[in-house]
Amino acid sequence: MTIRYLKHRAQTAADSTAPTVDVSAIVKGVIDDVRANGDMAVRKYSEKFDQWSPPSFKLSPADIEAALAACPQQTIDDIKEVQRNVRAFAQAQRDSIRDFEYEIQPFRGGTDGRKGVFLGQKNLPINSVGAYIPGGRYPLLASAHMTILTAKVAGVPHVVACTPPIAGQIPHATVAAMHLAGADEIHLLGGVQAVAAMAVGTESIGRVDFLAGPGNAFVAEGKRQLLGEVGIDLFAGPTEILIVADDTADPLTVATDLLSQAEHGPDTPAVLITTSERVGQATIRLIHELLPNLSTAALAGTSWAQFGEVLVVDSLDEAWRLADEYASEHVQILTQRPREALEKMTAYGALFLGEKTCVSYGDKVIGTNHVLPTKKAARYTGGLWVGKYLRTVTYQEVTNPSASGHLGRLCGRAARAERFEGHARSGDLRAQKYLGDSYAWIPTSDKASL
Repeated sequence: MTIRYLKHRAQTAADSTAPTVDVSAIVKGVIDDVRANGDMAVRKYSEKFDQWSPPSFKLSPADIEAALAACPQQTIDDIKEVQRNVRAFAQAQRDSIRDFEYEIQPFRGGTDGRKGVFLGQKNLPINSVGAYIPGGRYPLLASAHMTILTAKVAGVPHVVACTPPIAGQIPHATVAAMHLAGADEIHLLGGVQAVAAMAVGTESIGRVDFLAGPGNAFVAEGKRQLLGEVGIDLFAGPTEILIVADDTADPLTVATDLLSQAEHGPDTPAVLITTSERVGQATIRLIHELLPNLSTAALAGTSWAQFGEVLVVDSLDEAWRLADEYASEHVQILTQRPREALEKMTAYGALFLGEKTCVSYGDKVIGTNHVLPTKKAARYTGGLWVGKYLRTVTYQEVTNPSASGHLGRLCGRAARAERFEGHARSGDLRAQKYLGDSYAWIPTSDKASL
């Protein structure tokens, strides 16, 4: 594969995002403190990191109604419309997952002709979920839709939701989105102290079984350390965008859409793979023209300077292969036949096909989930969806005596091949009971009763 770089990521990019503090140690200290001291520790860290220490972190029904009333009606209407989209897609996902029971024939023979061996699958929702809705720079309403609403469509009976204050104020629109999404409890609490409280439980916050939602490096590390004690949705890294474009792509669209994701933070990879040097060069020029008039230029410009890349390849087949190597979170296709990517690509968090579609739609309004794999995790997992909130469990029942006896013989042989004598004897016992086999290890007195 021949690759020509029109723009490299900065050689110091990896160093530029290296933490200046020991994130892991800080997070462990917070979790240990919350585990030992509960609400007292939670309040201490909320005061330290967010300068926030209300009488209660949990919002009352009156608090929630006040937040709803503080939102413009258009904001409420937009939240409801977006949530209808998210709910419809999540429900379609749920409807695609089915319980089933199957009667199998695991053996040859038998006297009554019945199979009598039933295997089944059930999909049970997680009992309690903690949803973390980030704040800090912006009120991230969409994260409420993606985490809380999707859990509710999956059938989760209890969702605890946390979001931080923004500059010491209640983020009214975020609270409205959390409430309308179906949160059973809303706590105005952020950072590691929030995810730790939900994961281990305190006097005022019940322990959950699963944590969902994005966050900063400290929140992500908290989820990593708590994994096992609770489940988590994904290990979240910085937002990523990769665009595959051919000569038909509009460079202004390419430049605009790259910057739309670069504004998430100062460490967002924004990559263009194109078969057209003209499109690549024009995109670079337009990004430099657009940045000065972008209100988030400080973040987007830093990401572009440090992590932006423009690569030219000889063919779309090479572009598909290279894009799969990146395994980006968001992959936008700006080619003459965008649906070709569905056949040619295999590693991505989400595909956005054609100029009429953009990653920002997925982030904010279209209905698919925006909690997606980063840092090449798309090679082995998808994003957050209804299925993440379900536990697929199995059951089995043998009702046919002959079937049980034949399975017993098979189990005895299979277990002894692995030198598991206790397992083998469980099989032997059924073979003796239902087929009349004889085994020396069964006491004589018990053989008579069988």
